[in-house]
Parts: sequence; structure tokens; C-alpha cells
Amino acid sequence: MNTIIQNILVFTALALALLFLVRKFIWTSKKTASKACGNDDDCGCH
Repeated sequence: MNTIIQNILVFTALALALLFLVRKFIWTSKKTASKACGNDDDCGCH
């Protein structure tokens, strides 16, 4: 019984880690790509 619960937890953690990596590196959002700083857009970063 403990082996089954342990395997479920391991595969859940693996799936969450893979989902995080896919969202961070592969699935790029257009919101961050269209933001250009320094082109007189008054973003307050300089």
C-alpha cells in the first residue's frame, strides 16, 4: 500500500516539474515579448 502511494506522489511531482519547465521555457507568452523598454514608453525603469 505504501509503494502505491509513494509512486503516485513521485509521478505527480514529476508531472508538476515538467509542466513548470514547459510553461517557463517552451510556452512563451506574447505579453512579455511585446513589452519594449527604453523606446520612450515611460515605463519608469531608467
